[in-house]
Order: sequence, then C-alpha cells, then structure tokens
Amino acid sequence: MSAILTSIVEPFQFDRLEQMVVANGVIGRLLMAALLGGLVGLVRELNRKSAGIRTNLLICMASAFFTMLSPILAGTNGSNKGQVASNIVQGIGFLGAGLILHNRSRVSGLASAASIWVVASIGMACGAGLYAAAVVGAFIVVVALAVVGFLEQGLSLKTYPVTYEARGHDQPGMMQSILDSMDQARQRLMDVETNSIGELQRISFSLAATKRQHERLHADLNAKPAIDKLLTFRDPEDD
Repeated sequence: MSAILTSIVEPFQFDRLEQMVVANGVIGRLLMAALLGGLVGLVRELNRKSAGIRTNLLICMASAFFTMLSPILAGTNGSNKGQVASNIVQGIGFLGAGLILHNRSRVSGLASAASIWVVASIGMACGAGLYAAAVVGAFIVVVALAVVGFLEQGLSLKTYPVTYEARGHDQPGMMQSILDSMDQARQRLMDVETNSIGELQRISFSLAATKRQHERLHADLNAKPAIDKLLTFRDPEDD
C-alpha cells in the first residue's frame, strides 16, 4: 500500500535545489505577467470599466503560473506537458461569459470579456518565457482599448445607448417635444417611463446612436420650451 502511495506522490516531490531552481525562473515571469496585466487593467480603470487593474493583473499572473506549472506537474514521463495550460482557455472562456450581459436590445460586457481573454494569452506568453511576444501583445491591447476607442467616439463610428431624462411641468408638451425631436432624428421612441415628484414631471427614455446623433438630439431637446431641464446618463459598462 505504501509503495502505491509513493508512486502516486513521487512526481510532485521536489528537493530543495529543484525548488530553488524553479523559484528563480518563476519570479521574473510572474512579475512580467503582473506588470503587463496591470497595465491593461489600468487602461480599463481610466475608462471607468469593469475588470480593472486587480482583475487583469491576477488573471495574467495566474495564466503565467499555470503555464509554468503545466510541464512541471506532467513530470519527465508526462505525455502532454501542456495539458494544464490548455485548460486556461476553457476557464477564461467561462469567466468571460459571466461578464456578458444581454438587456433588451443591447449587449454589454463584450469588451470586458475580450480583454480578460487576451490578458490570459499574454500571461501564458510570459509563463512560457516569450517576453517579447507578451510585450507586443500588451501594447496592441492598450492601443485597441485607448486609441481605437477614442477614434470610434471622435469619428462617430460606434453607437452606444444613452438614457435621456426630461424634466418640466407640462408632461403632454414635453412628450410632444420629444416625439418631434425623435421624428426629426429619424429615431423610434421606445421604453418611455414617466413619473412625477410633486409638480415636477419626468420623462425618461433610452436611445442607441452615434456621438453626433446624440449631440444633435441633445441640442434639439434643450431648445424645446416645454422642457425645463434635460439630463443624460450613460452606463460605463457599455463597451
């Protein structure tokens, strides 16, 4: 019985020298993974998105660690030294799926899911010792998150939902003004909510459009005499 237990545990027994050698090789790769993952997370934090510094840092470092452990745990007789590392893809896939939300006609969290997916690949590159590839990958991700997102907004290429809230004392007049502005913008008015606080009337609705379309609609609604005040709200999780 003891011989059987010894044969099972033996591949995971390391002497002090082996542990020191592994530790020396691990430190640099884990630190590089943490640095690159934290950099991607910093860009997310600056844009007020979920999956920020801690999330991306931990995912990147964990992916690097699993990649390094995969051949070690397989041992010298292991037929597939990448088995543990290959399961990272599946695990990150489940984690990313939990970030994607579908609410009515809009989907949010896609960029968050994609960011942790690519951060895991950067961590795997660090774990394999491919520092140059990891740095290039992290640079591309940062450019995609920061620069490309800025260009999408500046050039009015991407649509995003905004919640409008009109306030005033003449609800029928506000509703007619909103309908006129939406007709002029060739947009359909949907998901309208109305309520009142004392004499103050509020009308809320959501619209998915480009930056220029939102700016034109906002200016047109502000010019309506029936609307005393117009507020807009945007969900920071809309990627």
